Amino acid sequence: MRLNLRNVSRVAIRALITNKTRSVLTTLGIIIGVMAVILLVSIGSGLEKLITQQFEDLGTNLLFVMPGKFQFRDSREGGPPGVATNKLTLKDAENVARKAPAIIETLPIVNTTATVTFRGKETSTFIFGTTENYAKVRNSPVKSGRWFAKKDVDSGKRVAVAGTTVVENLFGNRDPLGQKVGIAGQKYLIVGILTSKGANIGNDQDDQLIVPITALQRQFNIDKLTYFYAQADQNADLDKAIEQIKKVLGKRLKEDEFSVLNSKELLSTFQSILGTITAALGGIAAISLLVGGIGIMNIMLVSVTERTREIGLRKAVGATPRTILFQFLIEAVILSSLGGLIGTAVGMGIGLVANQFLPVHTPLWAVLVAFGVSAAVGIIFGVYPARRAAKLSPIEALRYE
Repeated sequence: MRLNLRNVSRVAIRALITNKTRSVLTTLGIIIGVMAVILLVSIGSGLEKLITQQFEDLGTNLLFVMPGKFQFRDSREGGPPGVATNKLTLKDAENVARKAPAIIETLPIVNTTATVTFRGKETSTFIFGTTENYAKVRNSPVKSGRWFAKKDVDSGKRVAVAGTTVVENLFGNRDPLGQKVGIAGQKYLIVGILTSKGANIGNDQDDQLIVPITALQRQFNIDKLTYFYAQADQNADLDKAIEQIKKVLGKRLKEDEFSVLNSKELLSTFQSILGTITAALGGIAAISLLVGGIGIMNIMLVSVTERTREIGLRKAVGATPRTILFQFLIEAVILSSLGGLIGTAVGMGIGLVANQFLPVHTPLWAVLVAFGVSAAVGIIFGVYPARRAAKLSPIEALRYE
């Protein structure tokens, strides 16, 4: 006897509509599972995309010189840069700029956090001590005022370029140019306002105050650098540039007292780490899909028990075991697929809202995989209840109370 899938599907859909509450509760596990997978993978993918963009904005010719020994993911030794053994100085950055032929500019950085005050108002912010090269190397123009000059750095003059968040917190609608703010008891003159860059991985890039490195080192008695950038010539071989930097620094520092990092290597490391995290988050979320599948199987088994007489009656009037099998299998697939669709929509919707606070990017593969797995869950966990229903004896089923 030929199986009429259209009629079987119609019967399956009618059965699901008749038991609305049970159908909704059955799909809930799948909805939550798919939503979790979509959302967590989207956040991980969004972070990876944002970090990639940030490194691309820096340019491919920018190298990072950091204190301590830094090893990449495939190494068994080393770890994060060693702050406790920091021996990098301003002189080191100057020597690299002067003695490494492939390097056209260096940018020393000293950073700290401090409370900045103005006429009774205060805000805690990041303070970056650097040189006049910051604007060029980090592509950070001012929207008003000016950057401090080389003579300001050489003399250790207390001037500052403020981010827009600092300006809003301290000055409101008042023009900050020409005003003096207090940093740990010392007055700094605001000479420029940075062009806004927005948030980066939850970090407000506009919440900062940039001052001459010499002024910051003198005020806080800091003689070491947090790190420094080395900008190579566009046509330079980066491997040779790294060797030149190591040669210059190696005259004063030991091999394990500094690290020279290529932006591409750093990007690759971050992408690998974030890729692993994203996969782990997706795997954890996928567990809820497994739980949802078990929920479908349990509910379908209950449904088989409750509808034993119905199954017996259908078999008595000519329904084959194959027809019964497909009816219950179709019910399970519809429930899981519907849950997958709703879960995908809800996950993407929450992602759009979360994108206001976190970088969120939903890749197409995540949507296809989540929905595909949800449909597969219906088939896998629907087979056993469907086979159980198909094997029921019509005579025993009709006698069932």
